[in-house]
Amino acid sequence: MITIAIANQKGGVGKTTTAINIATAMAATGWKTLLIDLDPQGNASTGLGIDNAHREYTSYDLLLEEATLDQCAQETDIPGLDIVAATQDLSGAEIELVQVEDRTARLRRALETTGKGGFSSYDVCFIDCPPSLGLLTLNAMSAADTMMVPLQCEFFALEGLSQLLQTVERVQQRFNPDLGIVGVVLTMFDRRNRLTDQVADDVRDCLGPLVFESVIPRNVRLSEAPSHGMPALVYDHQCVGSRAYIALARELIGRLPEKRKAA
Repeated sequence: MITIAIANQKGGVGKTTTAINIATAMAATGWKTLLIDLDPQGNASTGLGIDNAHREYTSYDLLLEEATLDQCAQETDIPGLDIVAATQDLSGAEIELVQVEDRTARLRRALETTGKGGFSSYDVCFIDCPPSLGLLTLNAMSAADTMMVPLQCEFFALEGLSQLLQTVERVQQRFNPDLGIVGVVLTMFDRRNRLTDQVADDVRDCLGPLVFESVIPRNVRLSEAPSHGMPALVYDHQCVGSRAYIALARELIGRLPEKRKAA
């Protein structure tokens, strides 16, 4: 079992789109997959067709220890993929947890639950983080084995990346010394834009093999799919965006430690 936080404090870089589609791709390859929606906007939940009426126990209940993981995790229409949904209540969790002891370790404790429906039932867990470096993201980083960082191919994204790397170092020092970065994903890639190639080249020069070879292009199907409550891989599995996420999943599997790979 491996836990992967999908994080970047900058909004609009494709975190949720990446979370939905990489989780779907992993489930399609036979991995028993869990996706935890840790963003109060709940977009990952909506993108997988979970409407508000069916979000009885959520990631808010998980963090506040008002429900266990097996109570919060619910099946999606994707075989092999479960989700812990989110609602706007999650936005209040950061305030409620301020006075709580070990407030950055709440998610890690919840994921250590074993037994039927518990974390031991899954091969991989993805955590969709909010676009900030607050207590919710710190909980995700403290619980994760490694991180996947979506990076939009624009200039301002480079500044945000340096801030994120500094935060990872602080988390390693204080909360989770084993936290690593499995890779950086270049998203919204548009070859018609010269700046896109320049940003991609700068990131690869800086981070080298840490950057995934697979890049996620700008693709209208990726944008349309959430409005239908389904991943792009289901909405249109032949589109260039879907093929890119399938390639990314293959590359991710190749980077995971052998002992953590599914049978």
